[in-house]
Amino acid sequence: MTAPITPAQPVSPPGPSLARRAWRGLKRLLIFGVLAAAGATALYLWAAGNFTYSSGERAGYVQKFAKKGWVCKTWEGELAMANMPGVMPEVFAFSLRDDGVAAEINKYLGSRVTLHYEQHLGLPSCFGETTYRVTSVRPVTP
Repeated sequence: MTAPITPAQPVSPPGPSLARRAWRGLKRLLIFGVLAAAGATALYLWAAGNFTYSSGERAGYVQKFAKKGWVCKTWEGELAMANMPGVMPEVFAFSLRDDGVAAEINKYLGSRVTLHYEQHLGLPSCFGETTYRVTSVRPVTP
């Protein structure tokens, strides 16, 4: 009597070497680190752009107003605030990204206006040269 023939157990190929597994782990860690840093940066910029440190209004005469920047174009201006005639005016520098509000400021250039602003701290210069962002403008009636 002969013994029944049993199929041979399949031989699995050897797994990846230790060096290959370490390299894969390092690549995964690097990709995770880059994605985590990008996500943290996006979250920081969102928070800094949406939460205001302070807000208020300043009145005076817009004496300088121009669109500036190499890559990120923003409107930059200066508001001269004089308390009394003959006194050196204090200058309030501001930034602006909204073209509609910029058109309003250009319309009232040379007359007394009130600018409503919000202060955003910690934003890069691509969002404006100053921390003060003007959100609206209205003329001052005597």
